Amino acid sequence: MPDRFSPRPRRSALYMPASNVRAIAKARTLPVDTVILDLEDAVAPAAKLEARRQAIEAVQVGGFGSREIVIRINALDTEWGSDDLLAVVEAAPDAILVPKVQGAGDIAACQLQLDRMASPVGLWAMIETCTAILNIAQIAACAKDSALACLVLGTNDLAKEIGIAAEPASPVIRPALAQTVIAARAYGLTVLDGVSNDFEDEQAFTAACALAVAYGFDGKTLIHPRQIDICNRAFAPSVAQLDDAARIVAAFAQPENAGRGAIRLDGRMVELLHLEQARAILARG
Repeated sequence: MPDRFSPRPRRSALYMPASNVRAIAKARTLPVDTVILDLEDAVAPAAKLEARRQAIEAVQVGGFGSREIVIRINALDTEWGSDDLLAVVEAAPDAILVPKVQGAGDIAACQLQLDRMASPVGLWAMIETCTAILNIAQIAACAKDSALACLVLGTNDLAKEIGIAAEPASPVIRPALAQTVIAARAYGLTVLDGVSNDFEDEQAFTAACALAVAYGFDGKTLIHPRQIDICNRAFAPSVAQLDDAARIVAAFAQPENAGRGAIRLDGRMVELLHLEQARAILARG
C-alpha cells in the first residue's frame, strides 16, 4: 500500500491530455507537484487508444523528476475503462485516478485488479457525482484495506449533475466540499479541490485557492500551467507558519518539557496535537 501519511506535497495537480505529445513533454519542465496524464475528459473518443499508448510510454520513459505521475483512466463502465485499468496498472505510474466513482464497489473492483497483478500503484478517486457525495464516507473508508490515497473533487461534473453553475462559492457545492474533506481526514487521505475553468482570471483563481485552503484541501487540480505558481503559493505554509511551527517543535524538545502534554509558549497553551501539526507544517515546508 502507498504511504498516505508521507509529507509529499500535492499542492498543484495539473491535468495534461495524454493525446498531446507536446503537452506531455512540457509537463516534465513545469513546477507542478503532480502531473495527471488524462485519458478521459481531455481526449476525444477517436484518440483514446493512442492517448493510452502515449501515457504508458511517458511513464516508461520517465524524465518527470520529483513530480508525482498519475494517469486518469476512463470510467470503468465505458468501452475503454477496463483495458485502461489493466494497461495502466502494468505501466506502474505513482497512482491511477478513477473517474465517476459512485461507491466502495468501484474502489474494490480496482483493488482486485491491483491485487491480481501484485501492483504497488496507488488509487485516487474522482468525487464528481451526487451518488458519490452521498456515499463519501464509504468511499473514504476503503483506505483501510485498499491502495486508496487521494480524493479529487470533480466540481464541473458535480455541478452539471445538480443543474447549477460550476461555482465554488455556490451554497449547494460548499457542503459537498466540506463533506469530502471531512471524509478524507477521517481516513488519512489527501484531498484535492476541483478545477477553476477561467485560467486567465488570476484574481478569481487566487480567490478560489483561498477558499480551498479555508476548507482544508491539501491542493487543487489545474487545467493550465499559468495556474501553477498561484496554486503553489496558496497551499504552501507561509513564513510565519513555518517560524511558529519551528518554535513549537523546539519548545517541546527542551529537557524541561520532556513528557509533558501541554506547555506554555508565547503566552498561549500548546498541546501535543499542536506539536503534531507543527511537524507536518515543517515537513510540507
